Amino acid sequence: MKKNYFKFVIIIASISLVGVIFTQLYWVKKAVQFKEDQFNDGTTIAMKSVVNQLLNVHNDSTIKWMKDKKVTYWEESSCISEIVDPSLLKNLLKREMGCFRISKDYQFGIYSKERNEFIMGIYEDSGDYLLCSPHQVSLDCLLTPGEYFLSVYFPNQKSQILLNMAGWISLSGLFIIIVIISFYYTISTLMRQKKLSEMKSDFVNNMTHEFKTPISTISLASEMLLRPNVFESSDKTKKYAHIIFDENTRLQNQVEQVLQISVLDKGDMKIKPRELDVHKLIRKLSDNFNLGLKETNGKLSLNLNAENPTIIADRVHIINMISNLLDNAKKYSRQTPQIKITTENNKEGVIIIVADNGIGISSEHQKHIFKKLYRVPTGNIHDVKGFGLGLYYTKTMAEAHGGYVKLHSDLGKGSQFELYLPFKTEIKNENKES
Repeated sequence: MKKNYFKFVIIIASISLVGVIFTQLYWVKKAVQFKEDQFNDGTTIAMKSVVNQLLNVHNDSTIKWMKDKKVTYWEESSCISEIVDPSLLKNLLKREMGCFRISKDYQFGIYSKERNEFIMGIYEDSGDYLLCSPHQVSLDCLLTPGEYFLSVYFPNQKSQILLNMAGWISLSGLFIIIVIISFYYTISTLMRQKKLSEMKSDFVNNMTHEFKTPISTISLASEMLLRPNVFESSDKTKKYAHIIFDENTRLQNQVEQVLQISVLDKGDMKIKPRELDVHKLIRKLSDNFNLGLKETNGKLSLNLNAENPTIIADRVHIINMISNLLDNAKKYSRQTPQIKITTENNKEGVIIIVADNGIGISSEHQKHIFKKLYRVPTGNIHDVKGFGLGLYYTKTMAEAHGGYVKLHSDLGKGSQFELYLPFKTEIKNENKES
């Protein structure tokens, strides 16, 4: 139910975010359209003001002069310059456009609608645009009604309007981006917190189960030792004593592993470098590890090829890292475990490779494998024990030594972990192993 609720909240939030973005874009579009209308209205008013001022320059005697001269339709073009002074027209347009803070980048002209030709103006190669321009005013008050028009064309009208609104549009875009990033960050954080909560819940359950088993075994063995007839047989006494000792050791190791992660999280980890022979450590670990493989007829083989196996590192952490990789190889085997440890050198250190024939890890899970508390899902199989801390610990300590750990795996074909350790860590050397 909680999972469905979480999905529902994300869907509603996503729809709301999309709605906010589209609403903002809609209002930006409306604002641009309003600016265009404002620009067009301002241009129309400015042009009409120019025509009115031209009319004021000429009195009735001018019109009377035209009538007395009997200027015909075809002769009007020759006397327009006597009615409309080109330089005056240019100056009036410049002044009126400036009053409305309209772009200075424009072209204009007076054209005859009947003859479809321009009489005067500054229009260069924009004659066709001027003819189709929405900014046109009739010169009925000066010349033959419906015949002559003053037209203005703005080559960069759209870009000019957008440029004037650039500040607000940029600010709006910035806020939209911030909202999207914030939304993504919030959802990602919620997803991570949800995943972390699930992992912690699994960790507590696993830890409870892991602790419960040795405690129950110790309790049962102790109960058997309390029976009077047990002491009659020294073999039984030793058997139950060994069980208690082994289970107690197992419980201590589990507690120690949890405490190590707590120390890592606090950043209080202590590394005590000393001179180590990696091959000597691996041989010792393999002897102990092979005892546990006998139950499943498994085999651990060594291929120690490193010419220089000596490094300066913390002995305890190196043992724990290699042991974690070996335990991982054993736990995730679905058949007789076949594990191989290989060592080799590069110019700066030793590479330890632990390969197995286990179930492998899919690419989907490989990117999470070194995260704290993460465990690879095994379907309905629940016999894989652990807290999801081993590989996190291995990665953290490898990096603390100046090295790394890498995974190469194919699902169903096994896994190969590559642990690199430099010859010498950057931490000051305190002790040396004799």
